[in-house]
Amino acid sequence: MKVRNFLIIMTLVAVVSDYLLHPFYPHFFKSQFGITDPKAVGFYFSTVCATVMVAFPMWAWISKGRSELRILVYTQLIAGVLAASCFFITSYVHFWMVSLLIIVFKGSYLLVYPFILRITKKEEHTNIISLLAVIIHCGSVLGAVFGGMLIDWLSPAWIFMGMATGDFIQAGMSYYLLQTSGNEVVPQATPVQKVRTSIWPQGMVLKLGIITLILYFSDFIIRPFFVRYWESLTTSNSKIISGTIYAIPAVVAMIGLYVNKKRQGQRNVYQGIISALLFGLAGLLLQGYPMAGAVFIGRCIYGWSFFQAAVRFDALLFHISDPVAYAIEYSKIHFFQNMGVLIASTMAGVLVDQFSLRMPFMVAFSGFAIVTILYYYVVRTQPADKVVIAQNN
Repeated sequence: MKVRNFLIIMTLVAVVSDYLLHPFYPHFFKSQFGITDPKAVGFYFSTVCATVMVAFPMWAWISKGRSELRILVYTQLIAGVLAASCFFITSYVHFWMVSLLIIVFKGSYLLVYPFILRITKKEEHTNIISLLAVIIHCGSVLGAVFGGMLIDWLSPAWIFMGMATGDFIQAGMSYYLLQTSGNEVVPQATPVQKVRTSIWPQGMVLKLGIITLILYFSDFIIRPFFVRYWESLTTSNSKIISGTIYAIPAVVAMIGLYVNKKRQGQRNVYQGIISALLFGLAGLLLQGYPMAGAVFIGRCIYGWSFFQAAVRFDALLFHISDPVAYAIEYSKIHFFQNMGVLIASTMAGVLVDQFSLRMPFMVAFSGFAIVTILYYYVVRTQPADKVVIAQNN
């Protein structure tokens, strides 16, 4: 098996492991520590996001002088041991300390993404990025379903045993590649064109950063308590069903990837963004209506909308950036997106505690409306060729 294919499988394992607990934080906190306060769950989730934001740049800096795979062997082993220990922890304070340490070490698996692109020919980058998007969506679906199975059949604490298994598998795969692939996993550096770029986002990158911050904020504000909201509308207590409903946008996104690949005649990089955002508004309205059927339909519409909008915003970013500076410019946008996730994670618990389980959908609707207005008046009205010229000067 090629090294790249091996790394893609590792990415799937990592994403599944990561998403086991995502839909079920409230259930875990209640089962393990008797905590039902929504603010506590939201604060913990936001702290996890902040930890990832700090940890990944640290591993990226360390990887400058060391093999990514060698780093992964040690970090994933440590993460696995820590995850397994969470199964036995009964102290809330100790759980916070150990679980955040897990996030620090697990964050190193994000090195796989740029590593895959580094060993891939440039003309194949688009196909690989699309494939990785499919892998991430598949992993989120499997993680949500497997997490629900563990809760239904065992208990929420067993999710950490599942996470530990994923970490140990990644460590083993990394070690295997180091032992069998030799120089293939350490490609020779090639000289690249020097491009003048600022550390701080400027121009159109800054505008896109602000817009996608609000977009990702609007998406993540509805996530932490969606399962509880769904369960409040139905008589079913099955966590498998709840996890499946939670994962509908990921399923729809996989269909969207297939449709986009088959679709011909894309006119320009702006095509489809406005319509995707409008569909998102409709999907959020339906999800906020307290009827299970409406939520299900809205979830499907919203999944299509967010996927199409996110993909096209990424395509627009790469369109206005110099190929040599793709990684730098994307890291800036990625920071804004994570900031949106962090703010959303902090606010979600407060909104649910002070208002209701429906309030996050109303806030998300307002966010999508702002994104639509900002995009149309700040970005869409500017011709693509002028955007590129302005960005490169």
